[in-house]
Formats: sequence, C-alpha cells, structure tokens
Amino acid sequence: MRRQKFFMNTETKQKLLPDYGRSKLLTYADSFRELAGTFEEMPEKNDEDVVLDRQEMLWKTKLKDNCELMAGQLNEIANIMEEVAEESFCFETLGEKKTKLVTQSLMVDNIQVQEVYRIQNREGFDEYILLARKSGKREKNVQEVADILSVVLNCRLMPAEGCPILLTDTYQTFRFTEESKFHVLTGTAIAVKENEEVSGDNYSIYQTDRGKLTMLLSDGMGSGEKANEDSRIVVELMEKLLESGFRPEMAVQMINSSILIGGGEHNMSSLDMCQIDLRTGGAELIKIGGASTYIKRAHLVEQISARNLPLGIFREIETEPVIRQLMDGDYIFMFSDGISDGLAEGIGEEALSEIISRMTLENPKEMANYLLNYVIRESKGRIRDDMTVLVVGLWENMC
Repeated sequence: MRRQKFFMNTETKQKLLPDYGRSKLLTYADSFRELAGTFEEMPEKNDEDVVLDRQEMLWKTKLKDNCELMAGQLNEIANIMEEVAEESFCFETLGEKKTKLVTQSLMVDNIQVQEVYRIQNREGFDEYILLARKSGKREKNVQEVADILSVVLNCRLMPAEGCPILLTDTYQTFRFTEESKFHVLTGTAIAVKENEEVSGDNYSIYQTDRGKLTMLLSDGMGSGEKANEDSRIVVELMEKLLESGFRPEMAVQMINSSILIGGGEHNMSSLDMCQIDLRTGGAELIKIGGASTYIKRAHLVEQISARNLPLGIFREIETEPVIRQLMDGDYIFMFSDGISDGLAEGIGEEALSEIISRMTLENPKEMANYLLNYVIRESKGRIRDDMTVLVVGLWENMC
C-alpha cells in the first residue's frame, strides 16, 4: 500500500496547531484578558466623608498594587497563548534533484528514505525531516545520517533533541537542526560560608535545542538553609517561566510579585541572568541586585553592574536588559557577592576586572577554580560569605 504524501511540492505556510486547537487556545486567551480587565477596572471608593486610618490606607494601597500585578500577569499569559495559537512554520520538499541526491547518498550507506522535507522554524533557521529506515544488517545511528546530510545539503546539521538514536528496520521520523555557529564550555566553583552546611547561592546552566544557553545565579539574603531555599525558589521559578515562553523581563516581574505577595515568607534575593544565542553570538543580560558580571575579550574586560535592588523590595523593578554581541574566544564571568566582598575592602569589583584581564588560562573550569582560590587566599583562608563563580567560554565551530 502506497503511503499518502502529506507535504506539497511548493513551499507552504502551515499553522502549528489544527483549527480546533487554535480556536480553543484563543478562547482561553480571551478569558484571561477579560479576567485581567476585572482587576484593572476594580472601582475605588472616593467617599470624602470617610477618613481612613494609616493601616487601612496601607491595606488599600497594597490591594490596588496586587490587583495591577495580577492583571499584568494574566495579560502576559494571554499573550503567550495567542503566540502559540498563531505560530506557524514554512515547509517544502527539496525538489526532485536534491531529493534524489539525498536518497541516493543515504542508500549507498544502506539507509532507505521515503520522505524528506525542510521546515523553517519561527527563529528563521532550517530543520530537515526524514522518514527513513536501515536496509542492511549493520547497526546505523542517527549521527551517521546527520553527517551525510551535512555534506549533501552543504550545511552543518545535528540530530534534534528527542530524535531516535538508532535506525531500525521500520520507518521512523528523524528531525535534524542546523548546528549552532558557536559552542560553549562552562566552569563553576563554590565555597560555603564557614560554619554553614549549605550555600545560600543557587545557579542553573542549561541549553535548549533552539540554540540558546541560559545562565541563572541567585544569592539569597544571609546564609544557610533559609537563604538557600529563597535563592533556589528564584532560580527554579525563573527557569520554568523561561521554558514556558515568558519574556525574561516579565518572568522577573512575576517572581518579584510572588515574593511581595508572599508577605515576607521569602526574603529578598538577587538574580542574574545571561542568555546566549549560540546561532548568532548575541547575549542578553538582566541583573537584579547582583554582583557585577564581566565579559573578557583577550585582555580587555567589560564590567556590567546592576543599578537596582534585589527582588522583593519594590513593586516595580528595573529589568532593562543589557545586549552584547559576543565573539569567538569571549568569556563571561558571573559571581555572587561573596567573591567581591572577599577582596580588599572598597576595591572588590574593580580589582576583579584587573585579575580577570591578566588571566592566561583558557579552560572555564580552571578559571573558576583560580578565581575562587585567589579570593580565599586574599581573605587569609576565611570564608565569611558564600562564594559562587560561573564561567562560560564561547568558541566558533570549525567548518
């Protein structure tokens, strides 16, 4: 029985979701917007004859602020739903000549291809989909397919996340994405405050198959288990919100709101975020009350400092991102306050720029350990605060 062809021979724009799913998601978005409107339009009593005492005035102000925060968050959720509902992609077959070349090249290696087409995702990068199986007895893995496709299609391809590892005797669907222009190495080093069992700092470094590397670092107020719990919640919430599609600025505002509404259950914490697009080298940094971040290019070092206070103090916080274009061989250094505080009083962050610029090490892990050990030596072996060092090095992939 001949398998029905689903894809057309010309480039076609296709919605990610079927009509029923899109309609339902858009209905949910409208409901969230209407709910947000009820918070935005809550009437205020302006009875001039009623005199409110100070406690009642504070309660009324806090209620109004919380309603505005809730409205903003509900609108953001509605925006994400609409974006997903309207998300589309372009797909096309490769044409008879190129399809034949792909099919014949893989057949030489005992790999049979039944379908092959290209998809352009929302970031504008190409993905290739193959319906294929092995035809010989020798075991075949998906990396072999990626290598052959890279040569035939003249672009560096890699198996997408979740792609089957091995080819079998039955047809399977394999997805390949363009390999990022850059690759990274990371290094970390931590030291726990003396007389404490756990660090009050928490961090996360993760990469997605969309070609983005995210670094998160939070320093909880104080030290010990309570500070650890506060900073852990900040990092985990930020990671989940970013993965769910929230813009970094809105994610920060939502976490800040949750701390404020919590009524003191969680103490204030700093938050540093650096997101690197490995396809372009573009970097976006957001700093909320944290220590300075440094970008090293050869012997030149740029210091990026926060001009705001930690989370959980003000209702609205400044989240204007800092944008930088990274190059081959650049390094990014992120620290908790314990590093700069461990250096000579008054010169901590300025001294770090000089120390980083003189470094000749190239491995991020060695860099992180060197900086941590240097600060501990400068403190005469004392660890008066939790210390965390994150280092990421960026290099272009070889053609």
